[in-house]
Amino acid sequence: MASLSIKNVPDAVVKRLRDRAARRRRSLQGELLAIIEEAVQLDRLSTPADIVAEVRRLGLRSPSESAALIRGDRDGR
Repeated sequence: MASLSIKNVPDAVVKRLRDRAARRRRSLQGELLAIIEEAVQLDRLSTPADIVAEVRRLGLRSPSESAALIRGDRDGR
């Protein structure tokens, strides 16, 4: 396995990451890995077939359900 290092992270960001990790009952290292895995997983939806498979996995059946999911994700940022 490889190791990564992030330098010069502002204290406020580190605190928020530690708080987020604690809420999810993870170590800081575990939370950072989960965030990175999620970010990389989003890249896999690169073809129409990948997108259709994800829609099916989520159980979405109508455009309004899809729109609600997208709005919720967008508004949560």
